[in-house]
Amino acid sequence: MAQTDTKVFTAHVPLALADKVDRLAVRLDRSRGWIVKQALAAWIDQEDERSRLTHEALADVDAGHVIDHQAVQAWADSLSTAEPLPVPR
Repeated sequence: MAQTDTKVFTAHVPLALADKVDRLAVRLDRSRGWIVKQALAAWIDQEDERSRLTHEALADVDAGHVIDHQAVQAWADSLSTAEPLPVPR
């Protein structure tokens, strides 16, 4: 992201969240805008990754790469026993 190409966003945030942003800005010796840009960039990266993983999982389902629910349930139930089952594949 180029520093010279910017756009101003206005958002109403709860006072408690604004106070947290302000405290973090003071603690890190950064501006409120810097804190918000970092948080927004991290959230967008997280959502992009969530979307990628969801599409990857759906492609696996479409390709028939799934594990039977009963096998997963039996494995999960076995975790609290003396002899847990191997992870279903």
